[in-house]
Amino acid sequence: MMDVDFRFSSREFLRLLEDAALTGTWGWTFATREQVWSPGLFKLLGLDPAIVSPSYDLLTQRVHPDDRDRIESGSDIAIHGVLGDHTVRVLRPDGRQRILQTRGTVYHSPEGRPYAAAGVVLDVTDREQMATALRAERRRQWALFEALQSWTNSALYTNGQRTASPEILTLTGITQEMFRDHCDRIVAAPDRSRTRAEIQERIALGEAFEVSKQILLADGDSGEFRFLYTPVRDAEGRVETWATYAARVGRERAPVVDQARKGLEQAIQGRHVRAARALLGWSMQDLAKAGGFPSPRSGALRRPTARFAPAATASPSRPCGGRASASRSSRATGSPSS
Repeated sequence: MMDVDFRFSSREFLRLLEDAALTGTWGWTFATREQVWSPGLFKLLGLDPAIVSPSYDLLTQRVHPDDRDRIESGSDIAIHGVLGDHTVRVLRPDGRQRILQTRGTVYHSPEGRPYAAAGVVLDVTDREQMATALRAERRRQWALFEALQSWTNSALYTNGQRTASPEILTLTGITQEMFRDHCDRIVAAPDRSRTRAEIQERIALGEAFEVSKQILLADGDSGEFRFLYTPVRDAEGRVETWATYAARVGRERAPVVDQARKGLEQAIQGRHVRAARALLGWSMQDLAKAGGFPSPRSGALRRPTARFAPAATASPSRPCGGRASASRSSRATGSPSS
């Protein structure tokens, strides 16, 4: 049998990437004014190497006008030795726009004078477009949440861990750490036993279901919310996690709390205050002023109220409304999200 050599050099890998028009490289020797481009860079820019000659000026001309002032000029590189990393849009001759990430370096003589530069260009269009789409979708979801107080959430939970959605944290004013410690704390005390029993029963069936909860809100009020849970299954039909749709039932919507500020206020326990004052030598007034909080006399730096105290019947080893995990495996427990 003939031996097969599976070794693969980085140069061959780079050639594969260039053939797919995913990357390209360039080099520039200042003294001779010689500039070279790899075949992949011509492909990225949509240029024909038989027609155009490689030059840094040509490269910058293909950059979108709105991004052009972010990249270095030829004199910045050749005279001052300045070349940074950038993500810019380029316009190809065929009218298509691509998003490229550029990285480069300038080589200096022992005397400190720049004598050459080289760079690599990566096509990150798909990644950047996906990130832009995700940001736009998140803004849309948040606008709906603020207007209608409805939201969706889905997460993978292991070892009974629960993760709250940003929306539920905003409505209730608690932190993620507090939620993971006792997720029942967001439900009004008289409603906890009923909702826990109902959710446990429906989770065991592994089918979509609906349940209402009386949620404690950050402004001290409470409100009724309707939660629709549906299982998300893997290729083998096992429940990976539970997707949730939640919406406020009747009444006017609750005020949306500045979660960053609220989280800071609730996270400051007595021991944190004492530690900060000891390290910085600050008074309580100094600490309040630096944190942007009102004077301590108003109670903003006091311990959080007991309204979100852990439920006596809650167990940190159980996901809210879910069954205790017997195996404690790394697979999802199938707990619904909030």
